[in-house]
Amino acid sequence: MNICMFTNTYLPHVGGVAKSVSCFEEDLRKLGHRVLIVAPTFLDNQAGSPEDPQVLRVPAIQNFNGSDFSVRIPIPFIIDEKIDEFAPDIIHSHHPFLLGDAAMRVAYRRNLPLVFTHHTLYEEYTHYVSSQSPVMKRFVIKMTTAYANMCTQVVAPSKSVADLIKQRGVKTPVAEIPTGVDFEAFATGQGVRFRKRFRIPENARLIGHLGRLAPEKNLEYLAKAVRAYLEKDPDAWFLVVGDGPDRERIEKKFARRGLDKRLVMAGKQTGQELIDAYSAMDLFVFASKTETQGMVVAEAMAAATPVIALDASGVREVVKDGINGRLLSVNAPQKAFSGVIAEFFADEGRDWAENARQTAEKLDRRNCAGLLSDMYAQIQKTPMVKKPANLDDIFGHWDELLKSVRIEWEMLSSKINAVAKTLQPWD
Repeated sequence: MNICMFTNTYLPHVGGVAKSVSCFEEDLRKLGHRVLIVAPTFLDNQAGSPEDPQVLRVPAIQNFNGSDFSVRIPIPFIIDEKIDEFAPDIIHSHHPFLLGDAAMRVAYRRNLPLVFTHHTLYEEYTHYVSSQSPVMKRFVIKMTTAYANMCTQVVAPSKSVADLIKQRGVKTPVAEIPTGVDFEAFATGQGVRFRKRFRIPENARLIGHLGRLAPEKNLEYLAKAVRAYLEKDPDAWFLVVGDGPDRERIEKKFARRGLDKRLVMAGKQTGQELIDAYSAMDLFVFASKTETQGMVVAEAMAAATPVIALDASGVREVVKDGINGRLLSVNAPQKAFSGVIAEFFADEGRDWAENARQTAEKLDRRNCAGLLSDMYAQIQKTPMVKKPANLDDIFGHWDELLKSVRIEWEMLSSKINAVAKTLQPWD
């Protein structure tokens, strides 16, 4: 069948949603489907590689300094025409706003099934646009729930997310389908090679973390916990893979205690280098409370690297306490997290590695793509039963909701700079 996916973030940007869309796109094609991606053209890649005919690029207006946080991206006639030429059977939206808004309109006007993957707990990311406004959080939850209820099918990447959105009022059928990992690829890691590249001693006890270095990842907590362990173990090192606004804070935190020589900030890694990084780690640590699925956790396990994490959404489905790692309460003090690291290196968790691999095998991306393909087949002939007699009715209601969010953003945007100046560095 022909599947048209709409996403606000896509390659060459590296992130959870972009990776998920890219993986499913590739695997669905291997299953015989045709896939068209509708994604933004970002300023930093306009002069990049030649355009992929299977990716339809539209102008991006993702500018957090303006008032366009939830303003839909209009679909020019030529893009509308190309979508008709593709003749989609399914419209699959990966966001509830911007291009997600366009996906909804494309589906409704063509009477096509609309699928929505709830990748993100959007209310946990409002600090990027409104300084953690409780009002904005409520608006975002309301908007996302309303969008989900306008769809034919919702996909949740984990049971935690499925349960949460149902509690919030999502009535549309919800299927639990994680993104999955390339199990075979992560078995090819060359950890020794990676350690040599970054001059990490071969016998070092290497604690690792991978992800975007941003406030929502709870990195202050994680950095303090790992730092406390490094202060007690002179043979322990900390490898951080990724980049983001909190990078400098992490570096300063370890430098203050004279531990900067045992902190390796490897930056963004992709392809085989990323796989090698996981393989180089003895232990993967993760403290985020805002995940919808544990993608990096599953990747670490596919590389036979045990995990210590907090018991949060998306993670608890992957980490089984005492079996393939440790799962601590989200309220566990940093001292407890540091103590569990010590227990692992005292040989109490050495049998976790094989169990971790077995867990990851169940999350192989090919299996997950098969689940998505089966779901498409079930709804392919399902009409947009929620379609009203007058499309202006539902579009008008939706536009009013978006307008209310935009007004809230305009009222709060002037506060951003002032709030930023009051931010205190980590101790």
